[in-house]
Amino acid sequence: MTIYDISLPISPSLPVWEGDPKIILEEFLSMDAGADANVSRFAAGVHVGTHVDAPHHFLNDGRTVETLSLDILMGTAFVLHLDDDVNLVTAEVLDAAPIPPATLRLLLRTSNSRQWTLDSPEFQRDFVAISADGAEWLVEHGIRLVGVDYLSVAPFDAPIPTHQILLRAGVIIIEGCDLHHIPQGKYALYCLPLKLIGAEGAPARAVLVG
Repeated sequence: MTIYDISLPISPSLPVWEGDPKIILEEFLSMDAGADANVSRFAAGVHVGTHVDAPHHFLNDGRTVETLSLDILMGTAFVLHLDDDVNLVTAEVLDAAPIPPATLRLLLRTSNSRQWTLDSPEFQRDFVAISADGAEWLVEHGIRLVGVDYLSVAPFDAPIPTHQILLRAGVIIIEGCDLHHIPQGKYALYCLPLKLIGAEGAPARAVLVG
């Protein structure tokens, strides 16, 4: 059994979505300065690093992150490798992919995954994302959870349709997965977002066991 951590390491150098708050992680009290203990403070947007989107993010419907089903966030998942020449995950791309029948949880490894090996603090607009018809394909084929390897499931210049199609259907979205070291295949997924009451998303620690 091997445990693969697919969570991004959170630090001020981690890229954040364009316009989102920058990450603050700093020492607040220091034993070296005479304090009784070391204490740090952390501040960031809820869509930082590896994180989960709840329906309230794009539907404004009150279904916030603490209401998401743990039954969907944990269970068998399939990691699919897509070729480097795939720059948009469409219905056609998914239809041709070797996704096992009855897959409920699908994680997509694309050329995005190389970004996390570069240690660059710059946000990239030209990431690989899922098109609206790709989102419809996922819903029609019974996918209950989809994970992607950059900071959004949807293209930078068209964020609304893909999100709304998936979230309206109750599909849980995990964004910012680090899949660069994960072989294609089936794994046990464990993804636990922070229980932030009333928030439309939350950072998560996600691992695969295989």
